[in-house]
Amino acid sequence: MRIYNAYSGTKEEFIPINGNKVNIYACGITVYDDCHIGHARQAITFDMICRYLRYNGYDVTYVRNYTDVDDKIIARAISEGINALSYSRKKIEEAEKDLTTLKVVDADIKPKASEYIDKIITFIDGLIKKVMPMRQSGEMYTSE
Repeated sequence: MRIYNAYSGTKEEFIPINGNKVNIYACGITVYDDCHIGHARQAITFDMICRYLRYNGYDVTYVRNYTDVDDKIIARAISEGINALSYSRKKIEEAEKDLTTLKVVDADIKPKASEYIDKIITFIDGLIKKVMPMRQSGEMYTSE
């Protein structure tokens, strides 16, 4: 199987880094409204990839997240007079029903963004600490 490597800009032979083990992380649905065709496309695409890899004997762990907190979700929750996380839970339940109807492979792990806010902040803080010295030295803007 050949896959496109966005970093190199070329198609490359798929070779797992950990033998037969393949980890897939897919950015999933932001649950501010009902599911739409874009959500279905994402789910079906990763369903096909997981099924193909498993069919070919790979041990696949598939993670698909839910973004369950953002400005749109908060605005919708306020307009409905409910807590944002309660609104998100309702929309996640609806999304799960839609994905089941499409008969896509369920993700092995389905984290919610709200459960990882502290880790996200720590990660972004680390990025800022790495980038700021590069920006100040001008290193960030060289073409090497």
